[in-house]
Order: sequence, then structure tokens, then C-alpha cells
Amino acid sequence: QVQLVESGGGLVQAGGSLRLACAASGRTFSNYVMGWFRRTPDWEREFVGAITGRGRSTYYGASVKGRFTISRDNAKNTVYLQMNSLKPEDTAVYYCAAGDTMEGFDAWGQGTQVTVSS
Repeated sequence: QVQLVESGGGLVQAGGSLRLACAASGRTFSNYVMGWFRRTPDWEREFVGAITGRGRSTYYGASVKGRFTISRDNAKNTVYLQMNSLKPEDTAVYYCAAGDTMEGFDAWGQGTQVTVSS
């Protein structure tokens, strides 16, 4: 089973950028849909983005569309989330997830904290 570890979180000012990475174990990484989710301080879990196994399709939540970009490098077993024009509302713990389909993310990382100050 795939295991996931996020990195790249931190504290940034509004308008700044961060790049998150999620490193996956296993030999079948390219078979998984990879997603990014976030849990806000209000304990809401929000879909951020997803990318299909070979990177041919990407999807984004409305609140981040145009600001965030998801990508993957299957040779490195890594998925990325480039976050630009960050807002205080983006403050959350960001989790990557893997699943066979968009409806079935069943492997999760431990999360990485992103804090955006005004």
C-alpha cells in the first residue's frame, strides 16, 4: 500500500507563494489518482485539487482555481502543489491523498501546516 509524506509548508505573508510536495512509496504510483485537501482552523475539510495517474487531467476547487497548480513526477513518486497569491483564508493543514478514483481517496499523509499572515 502507498504511504505518503507531505513537505513544504510554512509561514508566508499574503501574496506570497509556497510549493508543497508529497512523496509516495510503492511501485504503482502512476496507477493512483492523487489529491490535495486541506483542513481549516474551523475544521472544514476542503478539496483543493487532484491529478490523474499519468497527469493528463487536473481538477481544482473553486477557491483556489487560477492560483494553485497541481503536478506530478511519476519517476520521483512525487506530487506537487504550487500555491501562488496566497491569502489568509488559505491557512490550513494540507494533506495529500491517493486513491483508485476521485471518489475513493483511501491513503492519506500526515499533513503539512500552511499559515498565511495578513
